Amino acid sequence: MKTGAAAPEVVAVAYSGGRDSTALLYATLQVAKSEGWQVVALHVHHGLHPRADEWLAHCHRQCEAWQRRGWPVSLAWEHLGLRPAPGQSVEAVARRARYEALRRMALAHGASVVLLGHHRTDQAETFMLQALRGAGVAGLAGMPAAVCRDGVLWVRPWLGRPRRDIEAYVRRLRLRYVDDDSNADERYARNRLRARVWPALLAAFPQAEAALADAAAWAQEASACLDELAALDLSELHGEQGLDFRACLRLAPARARNALRVWIRQVSGLRPSTHLLERVWTEGAVQPMARWLWAEGELRLYRGMLRWVPVPAAQAQTSGPSPAREACLSLRGAGSVALPGWGGVLHVEAVQQGGVPWSRLRRIELRARGGGEQFQAGPGRPPRALKKQFQSAGVPAWAREGPLVYDTLGQLLFVPGLGMDARAWADAGRRQWRLRWEPGR
Repeated sequence: MKTGAAAPEVVAVAYSGGRDSTALLYATLQVAKSEGWQVVALHVHHGLHPRADEWLAHCHRQCEAWQRRGWPVSLAWEHLGLRPAPGQSVEAVARRARYEALRRMALAHGASVVLLGHHRTDQAETFMLQALRGAGVAGLAGMPAAVCRDGVLWVRPWLGRPRRDIEAYVRRLRLRYVDDDSNADERYARNRLRARVWPALLAAFPQAEAALADAAAWAQEASACLDELAALDLSELHGEQGLDFRACLRLAPARARNALRVWIRQVSGLRPSTHLLERVWTEGAVQPMARWLWAEGELRLYRGMLRWVPVPAAQAQTSGPSPAREACLSLRGAGSVALPGWGGVLHVEAVQQGGVPWSRLRRIELRARGGGEQFQAGPGRPPRALKKQFQSAGVPAWAREGPLVYDTLGQLLFVPGLGMDARAWADAGRRQWRLRWEPGR
């Protein structure tokens, strides 16, 4: 761990109890004893395998045995009890939940560094699997040797070493470890690769492992360069309203698609699939307004601007019965009120102008659009139909979805996407408040 930074006081090791993680934990403890580190072994009980309790018990026994020798190790564990939904990838669900649990435990124990036991053979296998799935450069890059994410530095110190070196290390030291029999289950792609493809590949090409790992390293460099190019492009394309898709289309196709790919990854936190990118690219080029459901949210295109809306908004429109919509509301002052039935949050804010007296907000009525409503955008401007006002203001369809707010006398006070109706504004100098609608929360 020669990173040039000050040595950490606490180092975490992801410890499944298997061969690779056992070897890594043992090796880390040898360094920790001389360097004065504390080591916390992080074990994740996924709740998916019938022998998971046995594995946890083994990890407890091993750490306790090393503690009795005076070694600076402790065990932290978390039970997840995962229940993947039908159609979900068990591997993907478990992997994502595992890293989230590792991060929580590491930070809870004061560790900002987590060591992972992946080796060169894992990297070569990952490259092959990603290539077979049709992955782009980012997917082919495989696993980084070190990456800082969400306040944790994830380090794979053995990424340059083949599996046979770790196997020899474990045999020489006679380390005890658990054997996960699910590694022989060929329903999983990596297991099929190891059982059916890898032996034949190495027999025909003995240097295949090293060559594929080197290819992953080259892909990492290429991916880093593409990310830097995307950052330059997105500084001009991305703003508060989303991604300027029209401007994106004016770039060279490969460069534009790269910017789009990175932007989706940034706003959603997930790597977009090739299928999604192709749909957005081709359909967005010919449609002024479109939506694409994907993963945990929805991409929305309106008037050339592309936005990402996370899961709550998408769920409110696409799944299950909607909650009952509130019809009346008593407000108690500035603040925020969640309205699940309307799929958003109503904010109340004190303002200097453009608001209404509090007497008109103490009790309000919430209504859906019924047709025929008119809205006045400012003093001295004529009231116009909502549809025309929305079009004039460039308000996309999904930003219009929310309650119209009326006072107890039936006068329109507020329209989502447009603001406070000028006919209800308070006189200058009076205390006043305005409403603001936030969809999809």
